Amino acid sequence: MCSRLSILIFTLLIAPLCWGQGADRINRAQNPTTVIGPRNAPLAEGARALLADDAEAGVRLTLEGLEIAHGRREEEAALSNLCAGYIKLGKYSEALKYCNILLTRNDKSWRGYNNRAVVYIMTKQYERADKDLLRAEELNPGVRTLKIARAMYMDAVYPVQPEVEIDDRKNQEDEGSED
Repeated sequence: MCSRLSILIFTLLIAPLCWGQGADRINRAQNPTTVIGPRNAPLAEGARALLADDAEAGVRLTLEGLEIAHGRREEEAALSNLCAGYIKLGKYSEALKYCNILLTRNDKSWRGYNNRAVVYIMTKQYERADKDLLRAEELNPGVRTLKIARAMYMDAVYPVQPEVEIDDRKNQEDEGSED
């Protein structure tokens, strides 16, 4: 489950590396500017740190980026990344806090539902996890990230039991008779 969690965390992040070019298009059309690099450097660096498995730096930088976020899109990216970062740190109550804030602001954020479902899986709140996964799958069906989270849920709720049982008593009896 740890390797699935690492893959899932990697795919949960919204790396806001190009938002300087894509946000506020209407304003830029009226007042053209040149932006080199990301508009919110701490947010972009936080995403990079999280992707590089440095969750502590990623969370710290993302918190800085949230404080200076330019608009709803950057705020939502920061909240989503904070949820994912705190999941990586195993701080599930903090992760849940940021997922809930995100979903209060945008109840159509499939990433928010997916992240919160992972928190619920890790804290064994399986009914809540399933509910959030269903909502996320409704909002964005077929996404690989959701498939990974669903597989984590299935592994936790319906673990695979081995069908073959190996009987090594014969070997133990043979070893005992040699003494």
